[in-house]
Amino acid sequence: MFDVAKDVPYFKDMQKKEKFLTVIGALVSHLISLKKASEILSISTDTLIEMLDSLNINFSYLEESDIDNERKR
Repeated sequence: MFDVAKDVPYFKDMQKKEKFLTVIGALVSHLISLKKASEILSISTDTLIEMLDSLNINFSYLEESDIDNERKR
């Protein structure tokens, strides 16, 4: 994990980088909520969303069909 973690642009401490990757993995796997992820990382939900956006990590609890249905409304 060290090789991947060193490329994370956020956090200077390697342990924090590894924690970030672990939490993001749990988040995109829908094991934890966005709120819980931000709590674990001790950052605001808005900051976490901005970080995910800057890394091009698409996160949503909606399935593609749900998104399509919402757009049609």
